[in-house]
Amino acid sequence: MKRDVIGVSACLLGLNCKYNGLHNLNFDVIDHIKGKEVVLICPEVFGGLGTPRIPSEIQADGRVLNKKGLDVSEQFKIGTLRSLDLLQAAGCNKVILKDGSPSCGYKTIYDGTFSHLKIKGMGIAASRLLEAGFEIIDLDT
Repeated sequence: MKRDVIGVSACLLGLNCKYNGLHNLNFDVIDHIKGKEVVLICPEVFGGLGTPRIPSEIQADGRVLNKKGLDVSEQFKIGTLRSLDLLQAAGCNKVILKDGSPSCGYKTIYDGTFSHLKIKGMGIAASRLLEAGFEIIDLDT
């Protein structure tokens, strides 16, 4: 029997790993993962960005800048690769991600101006996971 392994943005299960040190606990996600093996990821933390951290947004040129103007693209790339490696090692091919995040957004991301405006787009990790063949489960997170 094949194992049912799902990767989940750690903040959705109550881990305080958001940029502001809080979480995005989501009971729909908890219901969905019952009886399944779960692998928690937070690409931003895996990339070495602390919690709490300065908010970051993807710019029009694809770079990721934090609100103070520091380029954190490399940390996002490192965290994405570490997440991908962990998920693949666990035999996972499905993920539940936090939409809107510059890492995990799969339908929307912030527009890069730090004005709280969202646009259609994908986060750094979500895009790479999709390219690698992962199914993104849409629970409107």
